[in-house]
Amino acid sequence: MIGIVVAALVALGIGIFLGKLVFAKNTQKQVEDAETLAKKIVDDAKILAETLKENKLLEAKEQSSQLKSSLEKEKSAYEKEVVQRNQKLVEAENKFKQQQQGLNDKTSAVQRQIQENEQQKETLQKQTEVVNIKRAELEKHQEEHIKRLEKVANLTAEEAKSEIIELVKEEAKTRAMAHVKDIMEDAKLNATKEAKKIIIQSIQRTAAEQTIENAITVFNLESDEIKGQIIGREGRNIRALEAATGVDLIIDDTPEAIVLSCFDPFRREVARLSLQRLVQDGRIHPARIEEVVEKTKKQLEEQLMEIGERTIIELGIHGLHKDLVRIVGKMRFRSSYGQNLLMHSKETANLCGIMAAELGLGQKVVKLAKRAGLLHDIGKVPDEETELSHALLGAKLAEKAGEHASIVNAIGAHHDEMEMTYIISPIIQACDAISGARPGARREMMQSYIQRIKDLENLALAYNGVEKAYAIQAGRELRVIVEADKVSDADSDRLSFEIADKIQKEMQYPGQIKVTVIRELRAVNIAR
Repeated sequence: MIGIVVAALVALGIGIFLGKLVFAKNTQKQVEDAETLAKKIVDDAKILAETLKENKLLEAKEQSSQLKSSLEKEKSAYEKEVVQRNQKLVEAENKFKQQQQGLNDKTSAVQRQIQENEQQKETLQKQTEVVNIKRAELEKHQEEHIKRLEKVANLTAEEAKSEIIELVKEEAKTRAMAHVKDIMEDAKLNATKEAKKIIIQSIQRTAAEQTIENAITVFNLESDEIKGQIIGREGRNIRALEAATGVDLIIDDTPEAIVLSCFDPFRREVARLSLQRLVQDGRIHPARIEEVVEKTKKQLEEQLMEIGERTIIELGIHGLHKDLVRIVGKMRFRSSYGQNLLMHSKETANLCGIMAAELGLGQKVVKLAKRAGLLHDIGKVPDEETELSHALLGAKLAEKAGEHASIVNAIGAHHDEMEMTYIISPIIQACDAISGARPGARREMMQSYIQRIKDLENLALAYNGVEKAYAIQAGRELRVIVEADKVSDADSDRLSFEIADKIQKEMQYPGQIKVTVIRELRAVNIAR
């Protein structure tokens, strides 16, 4: 056993020894390999360093070469710029020298001119002295000559001059008057012929209606049974309709017809449309009548704008103020001496346009003339009563609406209430007269009747507390509606008497006029 252990220990020792030998041999080989690798790395590093060094040197040389080339270029450009600047300085110096030389030449010329002027001035002074001396001698000889002539003719020079002037003036006046007379006769003859020609052509080219506005409107009914419903119990419906519209309703034996009588076409139209609505609706009583009349009035007010717009489109007028468009529409319900005012204004506008064109006044003046012809009577339909005449009021309305100054002047001057300052003013005046003077255009009695009816209503409206006033029965009755909170029953009697007395003293009228004052107190409540 011990032998085995010894043998094992020996074997272990031999193994350790052999292992050390092998390990030492391997270690030496690794060291040699590492040294070989390190030497190779050092050699490669040296080669790489040499390569980098050569590359850097090449780059440095190239940059140095580029920098040197750039510096040489800059130096060359700078030298070139310096040369150019020097050249410019030389040129400027030469130019300055030339200018200085020119200035010197001019100065020398001015000095020579001054010297020459001085010499001429001295010469002129000498000549002036000689002329003055000769003038004095001539005046002396002339005075002596005049004195000798005065002795021979027994007249002074002033008397002879005045006599010659008078003779020349008389002869000139005689010749001038004869010449002017011939010219005026020729001008009158030609002017009369041309004016007649232009007016005839204008009238021939304008188609005019010959109808005259009436003071009544006939309302047709489907049957006579409706008349009783319109009259109402004890006539309350017809009274309410007359009070609301100011129109006199005449219901007689005429079959299937009711006559609406009123001087104001607007009121007649309100009454006609209201009556038409009431008949169609079938509900006819005082409250319904007042409601329908108010709605109809509002509807007609809206229609005024439509009528005005259609009129200006028909006449080719543009840019008219909306207030003037409404007034033009309002002229549809106004008559002048029985002639419808809108038809008269349209006719006048067409006549003005044709006449201006015939006179060769140009397209712009033709348009202004037509515009002024349409607007010349806008003062006849004012929203409020005024003391101004319709021509001056119309001019004021047109000016307020921004119309051209020539149109304002033409409106205000068409009845010679303003001075005519534009060429279209006499054209408007002439065409207005042509439209109104043609046969069948107007009826004087109708206008006087309408004016009397208006004066009658305005007289009543002037009293305090009067709300509405309507002249009915062709002006034989005046119905005055008062405000219940301002006029008592006793005041109603006194007001009726005062109005009748004032009419009797201030107005002229045929027959008699019945004054009826209506006072109505209403208490209205609504159940909800």
